[in-house]
Amino acid sequence: MGANEHGVCIGNEAVWGREEVCGAEALLGMDLVRLGLERADTAEKALNVIVDLLEKYGQGGNCMESHMAFTYHNSFLIADRKEAWVLETSGKHWAAEKVEGGVRNISNQLSITTKIDREHPEMKEYAKSKGWWDGEKEFDFAATYSYVNTARMTTSRSRYCEGYRLLNKHKGSITSETMMEILRDKESGINMEGGFMTTGSMVSVLPQDPNLPCIHFFTGTPDPARSVFKPFIFVPGITELLKTSSPTFGPDDPVKKQPRFQSKPDRRHELYKKHESAAVVMETMKGKGKEMLEEIQTLEKRKMSEMESILQNGCPDVNQLVNLFSQCVDEELKIYG
Repeated sequence: MGANEHGVCIGNEAVWGREEVCGAEALLGMDLVRLGLERADTAEKALNVIVDLLEKYGQGGNCMESHMAFTYHNSFLIADRKEAWVLETSGKHWAAEKVEGGVRNISNQLSITTKIDREHPEMKEYAKSKGWWDGEKEFDFAATYSYVNTARMTTSRSRYCEGYRLLNKHKGSITSETMMEILRDKESGINMEGGFMTTGSMVSVLPQDPNLPCIHFFTGTPDPARSVFKPFIFVPGITELLKTSSPTFGPDDPVKKQPRFQSKPDRRHELYKKHESAAVVMETMKGKGKEMLEEIQTLEKRKMSEMESILQNGCPDVNQLVNLFSQCVDEELKIYG
């Protein structure tokens, strides 16, 4: 997931379906997010970038730094100040739905059904050739390209269904705090634990008024229930955020060598390491852990209040925003000791 200076935001989820995933090296979903954000200044242009790259290079390859292969197709939630799209893929084929209103979410399953606003030119013919669609009944992308029972899609106990339920519960009154609360929800499976834990979280506020800045909140750490959503605003003069940047290993990086993944370097950044130790304290030392959790919650509330003031009253001197995120990181690190 990520955002760019034009207020374009992209979230990405792994999806699976009838089409086999390509094991050979190609573009990962994470590559497509990065390239879409690098090259597009609107949500639909980001969609165009992604589908053009998909056609030219394909998607696939191992998504884990491990001998064990983990591969998948990708879905994307793409938004800017004015519009939003859901883009879902299966191999090189894809369907896109323009979000016209209300709430919309994606998770680890195809979710575009019969409302298809853009599509791969061969999407339907390919499905017919595979025997997935008879060419007569209404075309349903999720039902055709995966095994999802779309009639029960919003009533099962899947992560997609739980996200849909939680968003609809707050429909019409969703704030950034609401989104953070949803992302922290463990019972629903939104906030994942164990081997596939939630490794980072992001909430973005994209005002329709172009005079107001887009404000992005990033944790940069796992488990949002024990993390601080730290504000970031794109302004000129921002330097590299060293304390939340993973170390680089240049040409010696094992991911750049053949055969791949022969060793696994430590890619944790400074905040990640300190947060990891703090999470153990929060889990095992009741008194100190509770105190630490309360301190980071207070820090987050203070930053949220400051951002609300900017949205209500406009931007202060942009020079004050250059170190907005890094200063919050420093305050969080100080709490962890």
